[in-house]
Amino acid sequence: MADGVVTSDVTGRTPESVLPPDSPLALRAHRTNLVNVPAAALCGEAYNDEPRRLRIGATRSDHAALFEALDECRDAPTASDIFQRHMAGVFGVNPDFSGTEGRDGKRRFRASYLRLLKGWMFDSNRAEGAVLKGWVESRFGLLPTFHGEPLRRFASDAWAAYGEQKQSTRFHNNNIHLQLDLLYEFCQWTIRRGWPDAPMPNWASHIRLYRGVNDFEEHHIVARPDKRTAVLRLNNLCSFSINRDIAGQFGDYILDAWVPLPKVIFFRDILPRYPFQGEGEYLVIGGDYRVGVSLL
Repeated sequence: MADGVVTSDVTGRTPESVLPPDSPLALRAHRTNLVNVPAAALCGEAYNDEPRRLRIGATRSDHAALFEALDECRDAPTASDIFQRHMAGVFGVNPDFSGTEGRDGKRRFRASYLRLLKGWMFDSNRAEGAVLKGWVESRFGLLPTFHGEPLRRFASDAWAAYGEQKQSTRFHNNNIHLQLDLLYEFCQWTIRRGWPDAPMPNWASHIRLYRGVNDFEEHHIVARPDKRTAVLRLNNLCSFSINRDIAGQFGDYILDAWVPLPKVIFFRDILPRYPFQGEGEYLVIGGDYRVGVSLL
């Protein structure tokens, strides 16, 4: 360790014996996760260089009929409609954000992936964002670095507030983690399908994305090789844009990264009928990323 920079071993895990006392919790990883790559390896820079496809448990096999139907689709809007009908049938999630009608004829709120996406895009540091970050913890094993403020210790007010929000009964019900598992697998299916107007060919391993920041408070600096390059431990879930000019609206510094496609959990084109298009937003699993740093 030199000049306050913490180095990682070949797995991407930082030995706890060399962690400074104020280092974020996300420099550690959960010992287990529900995907086919260990959490410590998944959060390391080496995984980003040579990514492997990720599968969340038995999600695809449990919903085999859905993916068989998707394989017959000829265009993205049809695939999106099939996916949303499946979500409505299994989880009672209506595409128009309305609640589920009970026996008394009244509609009642049920947590849904659509409400979480809508809430995230309004403010990722609210309860909806906490539930999404908690899902990344559960499935991929990466701890968050930031939720409204830096998260440094379990025994802290910041961590307690995050934990309370991620377990909020308003958004953490109706098998919300299983909904998000399916959203991820649908996103990955769409990426590999290779529609003619898709933002990446089906053989691609990475996509170039941009993020605007005013400072590095939300992201721990692992290394700074030079003024134009940084290795950052990104929040366990964060937003990027496919458009550099749009990213510039969110900060004076532009981070550009080659994001491995298995780390993309949502992007604008998989639900083309919803108002998630404006910022060209991509939701990306974090970890250590080598990014280019430039000023507007």
